[in-house]
Amino acid sequence: MHENIKEFIMSELKNIKSALISVYHKDGLEEIIQKLNQSGVHFYSTGGTKDFIEGLGIAVTAVEEITGYPSILGGRVKTLHPKVFGGILARRENEGDLKQLAQYEIPEIDLIIVDLYPFEATVASGAAHDDIIEKIDIGGISLIRGAAKNYKDVVIVSNQGQYARLLGLLNEQNNATSLEDRLWFAREAFATSSHYDSAIFNYFAGDEPASFRQSLNGSKTLRYGENPHQKGTFYGQFEAMFDQLQGKEISYNNLLDIDAAVNLIDEFSDTTFAILKHNNACGCASRENMLDAYKSALAGDPVSAFGGIFVTNKVVDKETAEEASKIFFEVFIAPGYDAEALEIFKAKKNLIILVRKAIELPTNQYRTVLNGVIAQERDLKIETAGDLKPVTIISPDNNQLSDLLFANRLVKQSKSNTIVLAKDKQLLASGVGQTSRVDALRQAIEKAKSFGFDLKGAVMASDAFFPFPDCVEIAHNEGIDTVIQPGGSIRDKDSVDYCNNNNMSMVVTGFRHFKH
Repeated sequence: MHENIKEFIMSELKNIKSALISVYHKDGLEEIIQKLNQSGVHFYSTGGTKDFIEGLGIAVTAVEEITGYPSILGGRVKTLHPKVFGGILARRENEGDLKQLAQYEIPEIDLIIVDLYPFEATVASGAAHDDIIEKIDIGGISLIRGAAKNYKDVVIVSNQGQYARLLGLLNEQNNATSLEDRLWFAREAFATSSHYDSAIFNYFAGDEPASFRQSLNGSKTLRYGENPHQKGTFYGQFEAMFDQLQGKEISYNNLLDIDAAVNLIDEFSDTTFAILKHNNACGCASRENMLDAYKSALAGDPVSAFGGIFVTNKVVDKETAEEASKIFFEVFIAPGYDAEALEIFKAKKNLIILVRKAIELPTNQYRTVLNGVIAQERDLKIETAGDLKPVTIISPDNNQLSDLLFANRLVKQSKSNTIVLAKDKQLLASGVGQTSRVDALRQAIEKAKSFGFDLKGAVMASDAFFPFPDCVEIAHNEGIDTVIQPGGSIRDKDSVDYCNNNNMSMVVTGFRHFKH
């Protein structure tokens, strides 16, 4: 909290004597109104909310009676009037303000309950432009900002999610609020208004925003950041994506690995199991059943799998859970779990078990750089057989094509520079995050051999083109005879010629998949 705010904080309670209520969502409102009514609060309201209050048998004054004007312009103007905003913004300890209230017969308003037209939902629905524009709230946003500015005297409830907190305070403090309470509601009010304005700006800006405006509701303080000496916070709605069935709190590094795991598994539709460590796959396989997929994924690097992130795209069965439980891992992500599988995992108290929900991920990505932010579209391209262009005399057969597509999906979700070696829809090894593609390949070869894999008949995938034929030559010397790469180097011909001279096949995709 800012030091300038702290000095204003006092503990005395302030009673609510009047309330202006004008809301779009009325669920949960009745109990609040009944509680306020029991304390003799005078109500002001508009339109449907006025009808709602009267339907409860409670007297309410129409805002029109205060202003002397009806709702006009098709409801665009209802509360925008000095007799409304004067009663909200008047400083109760300012003698001049109070004299003006009396002079112009303006009633004090102590509580505002208001929400905003559903702008984001209307945009998401695919509504026509004119309908979207009519969902830009003017009166509501003005009430929110005015009441929040005068938080020393006024309580502002700016969305339905705050109803429960308000009701709790009314019950606990006998229809009164402290300055701390009002400051909390004011802070949330400005969060509501800024989020709303950001959504409107981004709608008007379209694909070419001149400024960066993004807003996320919800936050979670993490144990620490990437390292123990760094503070960390997650902004977003983790619960919208996952149900956490058990385990310790999610950490900063857990979140990064979970993000990488989700991005990777979304590349596959066949039954697939992947094991990740430090945002990269150390094991991955697609099989007819999950147990075989897990065993093949683990074989890719059983050493790195220790303490890793396990992810699959199918419901976890008892057999897979029994096998996976033989080693230590941090997180298991799946769309569901058999009851027997969950019972097995319950023995690992700290194990984080996540159920993946079916929601769409954002289409844009953001990253802080220097003193600003860079934005880009997510890399949603998933190559299919139709995207592959053979460039050598020999073309890959159907089994090789399947492995090439498998390897290409892995290389896309690995840190650049990267090379992936795969066979029979199994990750044999990868070289990731290297400063040279040759180094990445040599790392992958050495790692594959260390775990007993025979590279003869394996395929090689690269996240970017080969500027020289050295990589295909090294791969060929290890028994690798099929290659997938984006193409695009001015010296592509050198690599193609080497393949042709050594009975290798190569396909190009036309799409580079750097991931820095």
